[in-house]
Amino acid sequence: MASAVFHYLGPSFAVLLFAKIEVLGVAWLRIATAALIFGLSRRAWRFWLRATQTQRLTVLALGLVLAAMNATFYLAIDRLPLGTVGAIEFIGPIALAAIGMRTARNLLALGLAVAGVAILTDIRLAGEPLGYLFAFANAGLFLLYILLGHRIAASGGAAGIERLGAAMGVALLAITPFGIGAAWPAFGDPWLLLAGAGVGIASSVLPYICDQLAMARLPRAHFALLLSVLPAMASLIGFVVLQQVPSLTELLGIGLVVAGVALRREI
Repeated sequence: MASAVFHYLGPSFAVLLFAKIEVLGVAWLRIATAALIFGLSRRAWRFWLRATQTQRLTVLALGLVLAAMNATFYLAIDRLPLGTVGAIEFIGPIALAAIGMRTARNLLALGLAVAGVAILTDIRLAGEPLGYLFAFANAGLFLLYILLGHRIAASGGAAGIERLGAAMGVALLAITPFGIGAAWPAFGDPWLLLAGAGVGIASSVLPYICDQLAMARLPRAHFALLLSVLPAMASLIGFVVLQQVPSLTELLGIGLVVAGVALRREI
């Protein structure tokens, strides 16, 4: 539940920063903060010295996914309401469950989620097609994050967090060519730099640690059920922090996605 709150609270603060720092600059600050904290606190660089080739490849893949996922997510919420992006994020995991276990329950879950996303996209697609392109790209990357995250969490909470820290280092290297220039103005303003660091802590450090601890303790089916609160949490935080008031139609679409996530049975 803590992860659910921070998963969207940090991005809501990031939206407020977009007026001062370009979108990819905020994404760079988020990842850089997380990489620095994980690197210093967990000494994540030690992972590369003792890891197997398979472990290195998994962490490398997770790092690339984290970089792309953060970038596309921020590019999406710069154009679309937070609740809409949060709902679309879950279409990938639901589809995977339906493909892997073709039960009536999973097919119904997929149908509910697709209907919800169709309602949401029909509302705004004409005005923000690029926003939806980024949102659906983020949804695919979120699915990869869950799959890879469970793989690195399998060795236990502490080891999983160390590997997450190593992945954050990879993510920083991957996003730096695209984000460092956009983030540069923050280095001339201590308050902007502090705000960017706060976004990184709230968006990446706290929720990803919570995810790893939960993944190490809960079966994937139980973890997936807890994820069902995320689209609703995105709408709530968007309303409270950003004054993004969803219409009744948007609430219906988000509600259908929440129902689909809660109903699905994990592979």
